[in-house]
Amino acid sequence: MEIKPGLSALVTGGASGIGRALCLALAEKGVFVSVVDFSEDKGKETTSLVQKANAPFHPSLNSPSAIFIKCDVTNRGDLVAAFDKHLATFGTLDICINNAGIANPVKFDKDDTDGSKSWKHTINVDLVAVVECTHLAIKAMKAKRKRGVIINMGSAAGLYPSPLDPIYSASKGGVVLFTRSLAYFKRQGIRINVLCPEFIQTELAGAIGDSFLQSLGGYMSMDMLIKGAFELITDESKAGACLWITNRRGLEYWPTPMERAKYLVGSTSTKKTSFKVTSNIKLPQSFEKIIVHALSHNFRNATRIVRAPLQLPIGPHQVLLKIIYAGVNASDVNFSSGRYFSGGSPKLPFDAGFEGVGLIAAVGESVKNLQVGTPAAVMTFGAYAEHMIVSSKHVLPVPRPDPEVVAMLTSGLTALTALEKAGQMKSGETVLVTAAAGGTGQFAVQLAKLAGNKVIATCGGSDKAKLLKELGVDRVIDYKAEDIKTVLKKEFPKGVDIIYESVGGRMFDLCLNALAVYGRLIVIGMISQYQGEKGWQPANYPGLCEKILAKSQTVAGFFLVQYSQLWKQNLNKLFHLYSLGKLKVGIDQKKFIGLNAVADAVEYLHSGKSTGKVVVCIDPTFEQTISRL
Repeated sequence: MEIKPGLSALVTGGASGIGRALCLALAEKGVFVSVVDFSEDKGKETTSLVQKANAPFHPSLNSPSAIFIKCDVTNRGDLVAAFDKHLATFGTLDICINNAGIANPVKFDKDDTDGSKSWKHTINVDLVAVVECTHLAIKAMKAKRKRGVIINMGSAAGLYPSPLDPIYSASKGGVVLFTRSLAYFKRQGIRINVLCPEFIQTELAGAIGDSFLQSLGGYMSMDMLIKGAFELITDESKAGACLWITNRRGLEYWPTPMERAKYLVGSTSTKKTSFKVTSNIKLPQSFEKIIVHALSHNFRNATRIVRAPLQLPIGPHQVLLKIIYAGVNASDVNFSSGRYFSGGSPKLPFDAGFEGVGLIAAVGESVKNLQVGTPAAVMTFGAYAEHMIVSSKHVLPVPRPDPEVVAMLTSGLTALTALEKAGQMKSGETVLVTAAAGGTGQFAVQLAKLAGNKVIATCGGSDKAKLLKELGVDRVIDYKAEDIKTVLKKEFPKGVDIIYESVGGRMFDLCLNALAVYGRLIVIGMISQYQGEKGWQPANYPGLCEKILAKSQTVAGFFLVQYSQLWKQNLNKLFHLYSLGKLKVGIDQKKFIGLNAVADAVEYLHSGKSTGKVVVCIDPTFEQTISRL
């Protein structure tokens, strides 16, 4: 969700500390705010500050841009009235931040009462009220049929033990697991996340000893917390997410990959994968697959679906994989035309498809490191199929059989390996990525940014430009709105250090001319030349040697097949970055279901309309099962 003028937010505990800072930060974006708090004096003071921060965005507004609502969050009647007043004033609820919280006023072992005024009250404020507010916020958002974001304020004390205040720690731990259990509301347009900061200098943290704080890196800044909150609001992929913020580690999603490996997602290690369905997978007597029966760059004409018998038992070193998702690549048309076969024309027919993820359905008797029912990926010919038999050496265990993992295969591995090996990428350089909103381009721009570089990206269309800006691209050039050559010449007169090029033709010429001294141009493809009446027609580049010689430049070709020794370790890197929330994986929203849709998906990719990775769901029954879970 883009934080913009006209949205409305309700913040409990908004009168002071973290709550006040969040109210003001939202107001500085033009958001209408309801400041909900028990303290009337501080609440009105904060509301006045919010109105002043909001004024530049709404100079002619007759109604208030912020209101104060006095509320005891342990009283459901007060909470219902607060949400009703917010809706009556602003019409909708876009953002709800459940921030109200207190520490336990009496040491747990010193409390000789029934705890009703100490630890029970702390639990009511810190946990029960969060549950109540979340329930009311969901109800308000669904009633208005609007997408919304709810942030529950947790704490680092909810992630690990806090001897200083075990009741506070227990309450915040409850908030964390309560929120993470609500990820499924994303399907209804409501994203609910939890923010877990370490110590911030507020009244609540005043009793903590300095020596203890220093051992944890001291107080973290309020700006860091606001950055985390805004990330949870704006990142549409985050639902049921727990963002842990510390001075030591910055912004990190919890559980970490190491913790996640113990119970749910796991790592890509061949020793253990934690996602597992029943090992009693039913094996059919036959299955469908796509074969190339005639060599042609027209994928639809070159292929057809056939039914083949499932040959059991499989060989001693083989694995039977049930394919769930298959990835679509620009090179599918080169494969169907026979261009990737050396030694003359290939023998027809042959299986189509480069990459897929699924579940291991059977293993040969000599395969010891892979188990039936665990998820795996393959990057070898034949992935456009319901089942495929491959050598165990080609099987890459993965955390989950998800479409995001498909995107990390050919597209993600190409970006990471090409930039590191062919591009020799360092920090502090300028990197240009062409066709940047596509399957591999989206990875290239993010990896270049993570390496500390300035990133330029080309694309065609405002939607793609918006996506690239959200991915952190410094300069997006929409070739439908402005001339790429003019922009590069004017804004980057010294040239570009690294160019990640996949378009070919005129774009290659333009990129070559934009290359800086010592620059590296990586050729990962030439999609503009793949299709046409005569198929792929190689282009001539007269004067290429003279150009690169004059400026000590490098033009490097990159083909992922030749770097297979790096696939596993680089796939681990990609998934690690994805697990930390540092790498976003965009899947094109157009649905392609079943083998019958593969030709449509290939043509859609070549139409230039796709954004992110194009994926075909081979087994929709599995996708529906996971959605229900």
